[in-house]
Amino acid sequence: MSKVIKVIRENDPDNIILVGCPHWDQDIHLPAANPIKGCDNLMYTMHFYAGTHEKWLRDRTDEAIKSGLPVFVSECAGMEATGDGPLNYVAWQEYIDWMEARKLSWITWSVSDKEESCSILKKSANSDGNWKEEDLKESGIKVRELLRKYAIKK
Repeated sequence: MSKVIKVIRENDPDNIILVGCPHWDQDIHLPAANPIKGCDNLMYTMHFYAGTHEKWLRDRTDEAIKSGLPVFVSECAGMEATGDGPLNYVAWQEYIDWMEARKLSWITWSVSDKEESCSILKKSANSDGNWKEEDLKESGIKVRELLRKYAIKK
């Protein structure tokens, strides 16, 4: 890992580097117990799928945060960890509320038109963006709603 960080820093000394965690970014307690030393601007990633991952993952992440580990949720969505299945709106909102309370930044999975519920776009969506509601799948509509509700307005 330090070799990769060194190469990144040679090209950009200041930007944040996201560091993955074992077991699909759910074993965040492991780097919390042994974080990378001697490097600045690192954040450790956590992933959740609200239809699968329950409170234990939030609790584990809370402990990592309490230990001083900087956390970025670099993959999340409201369905099962397979990326498919129904959206669990209640569990998803619990995660959103948890992230908001901790001021955690997050991004969703996935901006694509693949035939699965985590893909936010319909096949008709233009690859250039500027999507209308009719271009979005159910998860895309919800992600847009969340971003509009919680994004910092300038």
